[in-house]
Amino acid sequence: MEPAYVIITVLTLVANGAIAVADFARAPFVLANSAEVGVPLSWLPWLGALKAAGAIGLLLGLLGARPLGVAAAVGLVLFFLGAVAAHLTRRVYHNVAFPAGYLALAAASLGLALAVG
Repeated sequence: MEPAYVIITVLTLVANGAIAVADFARAPFVLANSAEVGVPLSWLPWLGALKAAGAIGLLLGLLGARPLGVAAAVGLVLFFLGAVAAHLTRRVYHNVAFPAGYLALAAASLGLALAVG
């Protein structure tokens, strides 16, 4: 297995696992960001579940279920494209780097998974 694939994918799954926990815990920064971009608080458990599912899928991909890892990476790319779009639509530019960073990690994980595949 390629070291770059493993390192980037582990970073991606840890980052998404951590932000999923923050969503479930309703961390103050999550609540503030959600309010700024117009995300209803009732969506937080669902958004956290999607991020957690992506992280678990990436882990399973590393453990041998490569198609599941690719699907998880695709899902995370789509999720964070939506997050970046929400920030841009609402003109919340001061922290768009955060979802863009998650998007970059997910895209890198996807690209590497396809390259190693």
